[in-house]
Amino acid sequence: MYILKLIAYVLVIIGALNWGLVGFFGFDLVASIFGDLTLVSRIVYSLIGIAAIVYLLMSYRDISDRY
Repeated sequence: MYILKLIAYVLVIIGALNWGLVGFFGFDLVASIFGDLTLVSRIVYSLIGIAAIVYLLMSYRDISDRY
């Protein structure tokens, strides 16, 4: 479970940094690397979204186990 949480954490950080770049500079790093809404970029965006959900659920489980 540690590896899954670590992968999810890294993907969430990448997604957050990408959104920061979009917000501050109007620069989409994922789109510039993989193309604008290509299949690969959509897969990357989907993996980041799934990682956010996984990380949220795993973090909630860690908190509820403590109390």
